[in-house]
Amino acid sequence: MRMWSSKHILSSIGYVQGAHGEETLVCQFTHMTNSQGCLWFGGNPAAFTVPLVLIQFVVISAVTSLIWFLIKPYKQGLISAQLIGGIIMGRSFLGRIDAYRDTLFSPGGTMILETYADLGLMLYLFILGVQIDVSLVKRLEKTAVVIGAACFLVPLTVGLATIFIISGLIELEPSVKQSLTLVACLNAVSSFPVITSLLADLNILNSEVGRVATLASLVSDICNYILSVVLGSMAVYLISESLAVLWSIVWAAIFLFIIVFGFRPIIILVAERVPEGQQMKEFQFVVIIVIVLICGMGAEVIGQPAGLGTFILGVVIPDGPSLGSSLVNKLDTITTKLLLPAKFVISGVSIDLFTISGVSGPIFVLVIFICYTAKFTGILIPSLYYNFPKRDAVTLALIMCCKGVVEAALYITMLEEGIIGSEAYAILLISMLMVTGLARPLIWHLYDPSARYLGQHNNSVLLNHPNDDLRMLVCIHNADNVPAIINLLDASNPTRNRPITIFVLNLIELKGRAASVLESNRKGKLTSSRSWSKQAANAFNLFAQRNHESVVVRHFTSIAPYASMHDDICTLAVDQNANIMLIPFHKQWTIDNRVGTNSPSIRMVNQNVITKSPCSVGILVDRGAVAMGGQPRLFQISLLFLGGLDDCEALAFCTRFIENPQISLMFVWIRPCDHGISDEETETSTMETEIELVNQFRAKTIGNERITYKEEWVKDAIGTTRVIRSINQYGCDLCIVGRYHDPDSPILLGLTEWSECPELGLIGDMLATSDFQFSVLVVRQQPPVTGFSDSHHLRPIASRYSSSTSYSNHYQDHHSYSFQEPVCHSLRT
Repeated sequence: MRMWSSKHILSSIGYVQGAHGEETLVCQFTHMTNSQGCLWFGGNPAAFTVPLVLIQFVVISAVTSLIWFLIKPYKQGLISAQLIGGIIMGRSFLGRIDAYRDTLFSPGGTMILETYADLGLMLYLFILGVQIDVSLVKRLEKTAVVIGAACFLVPLTVGLATIFIISGLIELEPSVKQSLTLVACLNAVSSFPVITSLLADLNILNSEVGRVATLASLVSDICNYILSVVLGSMAVYLISESLAVLWSIVWAAIFLFIIVFGFRPIIILVAERVPEGQQMKEFQFVVIIVIVLICGMGAEVIGQPAGLGTFILGVVIPDGPSLGSSLVNKLDTITTKLLLPAKFVISGVSIDLFTISGVSGPIFVLVIFICYTAKFTGILIPSLYYNFPKRDAVTLALIMCCKGVVEAALYITMLEEGIIGSEAYAILLISMLMVTGLARPLIWHLYDPSARYLGQHNNSVLLNHPNDDLRMLVCIHNADNVPAIINLLDASNPTRNRPITIFVLNLIELKGRAASVLESNRKGKLTSSRSWSKQAANAFNLFAQRNHESVVVRHFTSIAPYASMHDDICTLAVDQNANIMLIPFHKQWTIDNRVGTNSPSIRMVNQNVITKSPCSVGILVDRGAVAMGGQPRLFQISLLFLGGLDDCEALAFCTRFIENPQISLMFVWIRPCDHGISDEETETSTMETEIELVNQFRAKTIGNERITYKEEWVKDAIGTTRVIRSINQYGCDLCIVGRYHDPDSPILLGLTEWSECPELGLIGDMLATSDFQFSVLVVRQQPPVTGFSDSHHLRPIASRYSSSTSYSNHYQDHHSYSFQEPVCHSLRT
């Protein structure tokens, strides 16, 4: 009966006898879809399907976003915010208000929302499948296999044994006993997508522990899938005829065959038509989405969840650029941020904490606690056996105990299918929130990937013996970085007596895949299929061929999130014992000296590398002037020396240019007029060491017409700026300077007020402005170990760098290299 009053009947709710028990029956008017302005006639817009769904999405998005904003500083995940939001809006809290419950989450009002939520879960599982790299199975090592198997089998065995003991002591209802068995199985799961998402959130995906956790979770997932297939077949056999089991296996095999040999080639054909670095066209995207929906429907037809079909499709299609990243970019926001939260809020709404009572509740809690303890112990013991540090072993155990989207989806599916009861479901979700919520901040505080290399190694150009090979790590983000770096390496004049070993690291952002990669590209086989990676490899190989027996090149690839990419860079620097690494500046200039590209992500990588590098760092600001090949004139290089560790490192690097006949080097020493301003022993010792290093450099360049030495005495920052700007007058292609200079020095006071890029230092930031047209190399030496001053760090370097000859008397015999009287440059009166 339809009534137009403000209190007309919208729907009727009752209970009927279903196939497996009493079920809820909802009767609604079929025409109650669009409100069509009923508010003006005294109607209720929430009584109609479309306005109600929109209101639900708005409320869910607002509540979950607010909760995530509050708990995110405590390293909590989005899934936790969504579940907490669902519990708050559910029957345990706000849902106890009749008016709120009947308006927003009535049984009839959630039907459409659940349909959207299931569609979102199906697409999300497809995204997770796309990001899985099947080739990871080939990289499994014994350590990961043992830890992954123990992660699944130990809690499962201990949990089932506990249930067997409890069943012998207490008589349990059949439904409770069945739920307990499934609880033990579910707690043994450590899902690969969940673990990799957790590692990415905590910026440890490409760390040493992160890589082990990634592979171990893959092994755990494989064990879980094998057990699920076996138990599922046995369950079908027990409740039906044996022929039904055979038919279920046959149809599952046919379905898998269609996905692998039917849909996969079509998607690969679409992927081949997507240009590199570009997004797929609308028609291509629609084709893939239609195939995804067909797979979901096919899974439902053969008796499996729709998400399983889409997940399998995602696994078999190529991950990474450009197909995987395009699909993730197009689907991730609408799926993860809008549709998927509805699924977990609905699951939270279904929780009623007040239903946990009686004897069964504590038994569920006991079994879950024992399963988590067994999982933690089962991972900790093998980790310690394989010589993991204690903190790393504890961190790995905590990581593998965390749960997320996949486990929550399994709980919801089992509740909807009536496999587990509401009490078991509520305890599973609450325990998941508590364990994961406690583990995430503990992991953050316990594990620091940089502890492996930060402060444990001491390497630089100064520490390298002049006749030893210079080991350089070169970082490449794109093809535009290659020419300037190769020409800088060429300027370094590699010879048989002074060879260079170059480690080329291709840095690629992790897109469209879950697991990070750091591996050597042996025999020219590149992990990345990007054309610029192959072009860069060819360019460096040609450089090595031109400098046969004086240059050795090895290629590596890192595919990682920008937030943790510095870990791969620093790890490789430690493993290869690099003296210095060259990283490109985050800005690139056009021909007319305007900024062409500006990448904040690359800047973040550079800042992290400078802070945590285990060796010296050179940031190359390329303006296209670093080019030597075929030049009719000398390549002009200027070295600005103000003193300090970084300038001494820059000076050591410049000594490699001395013997290059194509190089003209101008050494500019900017000194304060009152150079004896401090009587402190450490500052005096540091100054003496700097003078000793400069003297050694000057002695090596006596009589070399291509080397120019200048001393500029200044009073203040204005005089320093004037000297730096004068470099343009002499002509310069590349200027080299140290990164750190004392900001309290009288000759630098005030320069920090205009600092735009602090990672370049005071002088480097000035040289990177549009006032200068030459390229800049900013050198940062590895910070000394805490507790040692600059003088203690420089003194052994100077003694190692120098030969047995005393240069102080040698200088006095050459008047052209004697110290000049100070001529102070200042614009002040």
